[in-house]
Amino acid sequence: MQLGVKIIGEINESYIKLAKLKGEFVWHRHEAEDELFLVVKGRLLIRLRDRDTWMEAGEFVVIPKGVEHLPVAENEVQVLLLEPKSTLNTSDVQNERTVSDLEWI
Repeated sequence: MQLGVKIIGEINESYIKLAKLKGEFVWHRHEAEDELFLVVKGRLLIRLRDRDTWMEAGEFVVIPKGVEHLPVAENEVQVLLLEPKSTLNTSDVQNERTVSDLEWI
């Protein structure tokens, strides 16, 4: 699902990340961190267990800590992420999609 994620800055104890996404990710939750998704270009679906949220460019959603979610991008989407430095992309799910060492640009 992830085509690429880069760190572009930091604010307090959080990273600002740019990501290109396409396809379906994995259901996961961040037990200790909230996560902000801002769609820069394209369209993103955030699936929650009780509802789906579609976002267009310029729209954002905050996923509260502990809430299971599944990002889905039918076509390539560019997203700005704001999350604590300790946040792993797959959080409670460790697999081949887990990225622990991100590149700075």
